[in-house]
Amino acid sequence: MKYLIRAFVLGLVGYVAGVALTLAIRGGSATDEVVVVFGFILALIGWLAGIGGIEAFGRQWIGKTPQVSTDRTWRRYFQFSTDHKGIGIHYGVTLLAVLLIGGLSAMIIRIELATPGMSIVDLEEFNKITSMHGILMIAVAVAGIIGAFGNYIIPIQIGAADMAFPRINAVSYWLVPPVAIGLLSAPLLGSFSAGWTAYAPLSVIGDSGQILFNMAIISFGLSSILGGLNIIVTVITMRAPGMTWGRLPIFTWAGFATAILAFSVTQFFAAVLVLVTMARVAGTDFFGPEVGGGIMYQHIFWFYSHPAVYIMVLPGFGVILEVVTTFARKPLFAYKAVVGSLLTIVGLSVVVWAHHMFTSGMADFLHAPFMILTEAISIPTGVIFLSIIGTLWQGKLWFRTPLVLAFGWLFNFLIGGITGIFLADVATDIHLHDTYFVVAHFHYTIVGGSIFALLAAFFYWFPKITGRMYNDTMGKIFAIWVTVAFNFTFIPLFWVGINGMNRRIGEYPHAYESANLFASV
Repeated sequence: MKYLIRAFVLGLVGYVAGVALTLAIRGGSATDEVVVVFGFILALIGWLAGIGGIEAFGRQWIGKTPQVSTDRTWRRYFQFSTDHKGIGIHYGVTLLAVLLIGGLSAMIIRIELATPGMSIVDLEEFNKITSMHGILMIAVAVAGIIGAFGNYIIPIQIGAADMAFPRINAVSYWLVPPVAIGLLSAPLLGSFSAGWTAYAPLSVIGDSGQILFNMAIISFGLSSILGGLNIIVTVITMRAPGMTWGRLPIFTWAGFATAILAFSVTQFFAAVLVLVTMARVAGTDFFGPEVGGGIMYQHIFWFYSHPAVYIMVLPGFGVILEVVTTFARKPLFAYKAVVGSLLTIVGLSVVVWAHHMFTSGMADFLHAPFMILTEAISIPTGVIFLSIIGTLWQGKLWFRTPLVLAFGWLFNFLIGGITGIFLADVATDIHLHDTYFVVAHFHYTIVGGSIFALLAAFFYWFPKITGRMYNDTMGKIFAIWVTVAFNFTFIPLFWVGINGMNRRIGEYPHAYESANLFASV
């Protein structure tokens, strides 16, 4: 615990030092955004130094041998341990806490939407709560499987003793707690109301809590890039003798494909948030109408954020394929085709971003190419579905909790994929854009494709990680309950969306009351 206490102390000292130094140079108030930026940077450095960076890196900088914790007791979870299993558990526990907080904000949203008009919060507070909910759940979807189970399972599957860069792996995790603290501290500065997308110019002119959002997500992006780099190098260079590319477990292939995307595109989101931060603290103007406008922000943002959908979903593919092969008691059907599909998705995901922008005012001649490319990406995804069905076909199915959740994943993600076709088509997207149809589709894609897979992974590898067995009857009850409840919540949102109910607005006409009340209950 002493390292964790030291990290909090040095983080606080770093923040105070950053604030004091900035005030000494330029004056102003402790809540000025430029002061918060430098305070956050020094706080992050202090946190990393305190948790173990001094021993792991600082000693080497002065010519001494670096030291990292070799403790294998419970204390390793509160210090700079480089053990890949411990780091995987770190990710899992931390992101579970974030998931619960994000779920609490979802409850507030649904309570508010149960009836027309504003009841428990006002419109501005509603936007802030939905923005916080969105970014917290996105963080869980991005790092939940690949952070927790990627770190724990991939080295074991390929016969490696650890990740290629153990100290960098520890850094990639210990960047995450300050991210959560930064986001949850944003309400102290007025929070942020521009949504998880942080569209400019809203993110440029919003409350000062937006600056903490920017700094937190830039830090989270650094964590994602370092984690992706580590997995790529580990899989390429540390496979056991005989573990050829054609023998890699499918979860490792999914993690490898995810890591390529995380390493390649995350910096675009970080870069555009740097531009927003500069606009807020230095008076630059990257998004004015005479420069790039809001459309430039959207292009840069979605160049990351549509591939990010696959950063969230590809690990889920790997989990479900592992679960299905185990509980169907058959080898994976069409293994090579699945591997090719995973890599094809990686390639296509970076050329489909602008289907999010059909109503943005971008050039009309871009509509058809992006529509065709977006629909083309459904082909490799369909191959993966066929592989799952082919593996289940005539298998000796063993209905345990992970397989029940896999069936829930199959049903939910199928709905997410089918409804996505309507949003990829220009004619229907113009009608459905910015409605609750998009909200429902997005939840079926991300919750259905990532969170259900995360739950399946939890039950599948729980005995491996803990040495204990859960109550399978209770597990199956939970799996069925969460699948049914999820569908009862989000199926009605397709209907209200088709009929024109706008998202991100806390009030709505009485015509949508019954469907919203049903979804909330």
